[in-house]
Parts: sequence; structure tokens; C-alpha cells
Amino acid sequence: MQRTALDFWVGLFVLIGIAATMILSMKVGNLNVYNTSQNYVLTGHFENIGGLKVRAPVKSAGVVVGRVTDIQFSTQTYDAVVTMSLDSRFPFPKDTFASILTAGLLGEQYIGLAAGGDEAMLKDGDKLMKTNSAMVLEELIGRFLFDKASQSD
Repeated sequence: MQRTALDFWVGLFVLIGIAATMILSMKVGNLNVYNTSQNYVLTGHFENIGGLKVRAPVKSAGVVVGRVTDIQFSTQTYDAVVTMSLDSRFPFPKDTFASILTAGLLGEQYIGLAAGGDEAMLKDGDKLMKTNSAMVLEELIGRFLFDKASQSD
């Protein structure tokens, strides 16, 4: 009887460990399946999205207010169309500015929202009019080297 009780507690401990590992891996992978809040969808056109990925965070003032849900290429405007889902608890003015930023020097990319001063708020399905593309490290290095080469002439 004593051996059965020990096996039960070990088995229970292993199950709790597996459940905790699954929850942790979902948090790390941005796969929050238990988000039950109301959302509204916005789109933005960017010339270059760099390494932005689906499920990347959308932040304002460092707080996650939504997630990127889709990234498409527009054959009419030849730019990237990013669809994002924002929590309805966080309304933003119509003149909100969206930028693709990097967490740290080589960290993950995310969309940063800077609220404007317009009285009207963005609604479900609206398009962000003001966007700023990602800073690509290779382009910055190329510009720096080209500027240095042109200064030495």
C-alpha cells in the first residue's frame, strides 16, 4: 500500500511538471490561447518590415496592447500589409503613428504605436495612415560605409 501511494504522488508531480512546461512554452512562443478579451483589427502599409513575424507584439509605451495577426504583400502598392489585432481596452486616436522597432540591438521586432492627438478613435477595420518601416542593419552599415567613402574623396 505504501508503494502505491508513493507512485501516485510521483505521477501527480510529473503531470504538474508537464502542464507547467506546456504553459511556459506557450507563453514563450506567444501562443496565448486563453485570451478572451474583445479585439479590433487594424492594418498598416510598410515599405520594409525587416524580420517582423506573425504573433509579434504590438506595444505602446512598452505595454503589449495587441499582436500581429497577418502579413501580406500588396501587388498594387508593392509594400507589406500588416494586420494587427488590438485589445479593445486600448483605444487609439486616428492619427496614431506605427513604427517597426527592435527590442535591443539584435532582438525581436515589434510594432510600436505612438498615440496622436485626434479626437476620433480608430475602429475595427481601419487603416493606420502614418507608418515607419523597419531599420535594417545592413542598410545602415551600407550607408555609413558609403558616406565614409564619399568623405575621403
